[in-house]
Amino acid sequence: MTNQDSAVLLRRRDAGVTEIVLNRPDKRNAFDDVIIQQLITAITETDEDSETKVVILRSEGKHFSAGADLGWMRRMADNSQQENLEDSRQLARLMECLNHLSKPVIGLVQGAAYGGAVGLAACCDIVIATEKASFCLSEVKLGLIPAVISPYVVRAIGERQARRFFISAEVFTATDAERFGLVHIVCADVESMNARCNEMLQQLALNGPEAMKAAKDLVFAVSHKPIDGTVIDDTAHRIADIRVGKEGQEGLNAFLNKRRANWIPESN
Repeated sequence: MTNQDSAVLLRRRDAGVTEIVLNRPDKRNAFDDVIIQQLITAITETDEDSETKVVILRSEGKHFSAGADLGWMRRMADNSQQENLEDSRQLARLMECLNHLSKPVIGLVQGAAYGGAVGLAACCDIVIATEKASFCLSEVKLGLIPAVISPYVVRAIGERQARRFFISAEVFTATDAERFGLVHIVCADVESMNARCNEMLQQLALNGPEAMKAAKDLVFAVSHKPIDGTVIDDTAHRIADIRVGKEGQEGLNAFLNKRRANWIPESN
């Protein structure tokens, strides 16, 4: 993954931060089977890396990703239904791996984020975009549908917006994306986006790594569930377990004794 010619790069930054970088700027970081497989590998490696506390998903060049690569789509059109099913399952696996990555994931979006790239953004925990970033669920223009990414996109932007933009294939702005809930922060340009990302990294460094993982799991556990006895009991167990755990004990002890918790780097 360190090969600079790879479609996807893994870059280690200081203080437990790993970047997963789409590296096909000449093709506007368009998806194909190779980039999907390399993304799955990079995400899996990062998930299993105990040194990584936070993940950044970003792209080289002017665009986050223009969606599906035309050559790949041409090949898929000539393949059988079974081959298309197997191919689609790989894209589904990519979305699932990113969505459930056990560390916080910050997505940085500049330029175009079309088709499957909207799915990638929807699977990130925190999305920061430039003002000029543009989003489009363009599949119906090709007589297709955004099927595999739909569960994540609908949860990010809501059913009402999904009904419009899945059907219309209109381009929407970063400001629109922020209003819909897909993007959390809009910045003037790439430089300010990177600066805001660094501020977010400093914010996350203050938090217990295990607690952030547990907090992410908590959202999945309670989202769209009825608030019944099962959910109430599950949440009570989750906080009880974390209070008596090593990190919870350290965090509470540090707070009560007015000292820094042991996971906070000296620079913060």
